[in-house]
Amino acid sequence: MPSLWAAAPGTSTGTPLPVAPANADAWDWTRAAVIFLVAISIAQLARRLLARRLRQEDDEHRAAETLGRVAGFVIVVAGFVYALSALDVRLGPLLGALGIGGIALAFALQDILENFIAGLIIQARRPFRRGDEIRTHDYVGRVEDVNLRTVIIRTFDGERVLLPNAMVLKAPVENHTALGQRRSRLFVSVGYRSDLRQVKTVLESAAARVTGVSDRPEPTALFEEFGDSALQVSLRFWHDARSDTEVRVRDAVGIAVKEALDRAGIEIPFPQRIIWLGGETVGSEIDLRAGGARR
Repeated sequence: MPSLWAAAPGTSTGTPLPVAPANADAWDWTRAAVIFLVAISIAQLARRLLARRLRQEDDEHRAAETLGRVAGFVIVVAGFVYALSALDVRLGPLLGALGIGGIALAFALQDILENFIAGLIIQARRPFRRGDEIRTHDYVGRVEDVNLRTVIIRTFDGERVLLPNAMVLKAPVENHTALGQRRSRLFVSVGYRSDLRQVKTVLESAAARVTGVSDRPEPTALFEEFGDSALQVSLRFWHDARSDTEVRVRDAVGIAVKEALDRAGIEIPFPQRIIWLGGETVGSEIDLRAGGARR
């Protein structure tokens, strides 16, 4: 089917631009219009269905709307190209010119496009959601928003941090609240004369009585190492994943552990040193609690 070619404005012959074929009849135009309208209808339907499906999995409507619009835009563009092909329009030269311009534009907007695509990936894969507490790039805080350019974090010091999506996508991300619970460890030093089995029982019982400590998994005390002046024991307990809860629970567990050790007569020793004088096997202990007095 022969096609007409229009000259570019301002030139005599110009660069050929594809236009509708000269012998396109009303049926061809009608078919192209129907194809384009159907594409628009499918795009709107796909956008609504995708947004509705994402809303069922997440209450962040902005992400659902964004992904729905992108999907709709792709369908409309595909429908427009198919409609032109139904008119026997030669798109090769035009697509070639657009391709060269698109490459130049992509280089100029490389950072913007990188963050845009990274934002789509983050919103589609959902490594974290609005309200989650995360750690990335040495920043720790609560996620306030995820848009197509940045991830916005409110730190626990009250600072608002905007991280480019590409940086967040490439870096490791710790999601502290994704599983609902977190485990904390409290290190306790006891004297070498202490009964470790009794120490473990006292520590576990003290932590279990603290409000906010989860009973499943139960608190567990484990021996760590032989220190210079004391035996090192770690008390592990689970609690709500939010950082404000972690701080309060750790404070309460520390108080409960100190009181329980005092009641049981278990000493939390100060650092001690033994000094050997003149090569003789006579030891003099320096008790740091007495300001370095020899005994």
